[in-house]
Amino acid sequence: MRKRKKLDGSDINNALVGGACLIAVITLGLCTAPTDAKAQDVAKGARPEIAFNAAIGSDYVFRGVSQNDGDPAISAGVDVTQGLFYAGAWAGNVSFAGDADTDAEIDLYAGVRPAFGGFDWDFGVVGYVYAGQPDGADYDYVELKAAASRAVGPATLGAAIYYSPDFFGASEDEATYAEINAAISPADKWTLSAALGRQWVSSDFDYTTWNLGAAYQLTDRLGLDVRYFDTDEHGFGSAYDSRVVASLKANF
Repeated sequence: MRKRKKLDGSDINNALVGGACLIAVITLGLCTAPTDAKAQDVAKGARPEIAFNAAIGSDYVFRGVSQNDGDPAISAGVDVTQGLFYAGAWAGNVSFAGDADTDAEIDLYAGVRPAFGGFDWDFGVVGYVYAGQPDGADYDYVELKAAASRAVGPATLGAAIYYSPDFFGASEDEATYAEINAAISPADKWTLSAALGRQWVSSDFDYTTWNLGAAYQLTDRLGLDVRYFDTDEHGFGSAYDSRVVASLKANF
């Protein structure tokens, strides 16, 4: 469970800077006209593509923090894409320490993925809804997202930033999350990837997180991922401790 510390304000500027970066990146994307084939697909009225997924794992970790108290997790989702545009829904079980009521997280998201300037972009919005949450908990929140990635030799490098004006919990905190990531395929069916992120919350609940893992494509539709997660704030609670998570995901 993502708990709070006392209000300090020493890092509020960091969150505001993160929000400003998000606005700048979105403005750049909106002011640059995409010219790739996806835009042409929309203009031609191409039918949307629908894909489903399901996964099971030894835990569910979000930005370095266990959302399932170290217990196994199951999830399922659906994605709809048409040209540049996408929308989807995802649901999985959660189990927060000290909260026996909240039992599921449901994510709803939509956005646009243009390609220009040598980068693949992703501008979107994500809504997080928690089923069974206690009265007054106010876990639900919305984030704006801007991300970019590009191939650099055999690797893919990326960066993303998320901003929420009213983050998880009842304290009405602003929050910003920024991440850099990289992936490379050293051999057929294998992918190695890593990410480094920083979560800023206006109530001084900031931490850094990182992960490193390997994925293997068992079949065309089934993949296995084993990943190490950690944060620099184990004192926030056991959910922030280091852990290794194995997951199996099917796409169909």
